Amino acid sequence: MVAISDLSWLAACMLVTSLSACAPSETSATNTPDTCGLSPGQIGAFVAIPPGNFIKGTSPLYPEESPSLRLQVDGFLIQSHEVTNAQFAAFIEATAYLTDAERGVLEGREGAGSSVFIQADEQTGTSSEWTLMADANWKTPEGAGSAITGHENDPVVHVSKRDADAYAHWAGGRLPSEVEWEYVASLGLPDPRDQSSGAYGDDDPRANTWQGIFPIANLETDGFKGAAPIGCFKADRLGLYDMIGNVWEWTDTPFGENTHTMKGGSFLCADNFCRRYRPAARHPQDTDFSSNHIGFRIVKDNP
Repeated sequence: MVAISDLSWLAACMLVTSLSACAPSETSATNTPDTCGLSPGQIGAFVAIPPGNFIKGTSPLYPEESPSLRLQVDGFLIQSHEVTNAQFAAFIEATAYLTDAERGVLEGREGAGSSVFIQADEQTGTSSEWTLMADANWKTPEGAGSAITGHENDPVVHVSKRDADAYAHWAGGRLPSEVEWEYVASLGLPDPRDQSSGAYGDDDPRANTWQGIFPIANLETDGFKGAAPIGCFKADRLGLYDMIGNVWEWTDTPFGENTHTMKGGSFLCADNFCRRYRPAARHPQDTDFSSNHIGFRIVKDNP
């Protein structure tokens, strides 16, 4: 995609089992990180997705979303939420795995580390910008001095596709294909006729995206400046959380040379700039890249 040295604001957009256990949360977008999220019994649950067909690339907005095709999809299981910091930490503890961001620094690779989007701050007079931090990784998501303590149920970020694959294999699953991901997101839309209905309703935001003018002003109408803990927004019609917005999600589908397809948009996608908070939206990302708004969820094949 784009090299770290010349990250553009376009990159900002991209960088921008039991059904009962996945019952919709009673929380809403007006809650804070301290008062919303899933209960321990809901974390790690999978939802069974039935086989069926759908139109991939419904109502394409950007050229890469075409053509529109009706496709048949086999059934599978999908985790109801994005993989969390706590889940990823258990994987690290069990395997001593080093993420690409961590390995790059240890091996002295040029451009090592991970990308962090720093939002404008009126008090300090700073403007929004992307920066590459050598000390930013999954356990220090904002760089030196930051930590995931108290954020165990936030989606894990700063993970490359290789990192996501490694976790998925350890957890007995895999990354979804782009078609599987889009099929599920399409089935979950509140209004199947409106591709944006997973992000916005008549009254307020339904997902964690950017409200306001990106990158100048983040109104935080949804209650969050950055990523939200899993389950702070109501589940979709399938009982899945944060399929739209929050953090981008890796898929197993190549986009082009050395890139893979990401889906769902993130908390940096705004109406004025990045309208990729739709099931049909797709975006390439360098396979070995990571940032503070790229995460993933896993799927499992039906027994």
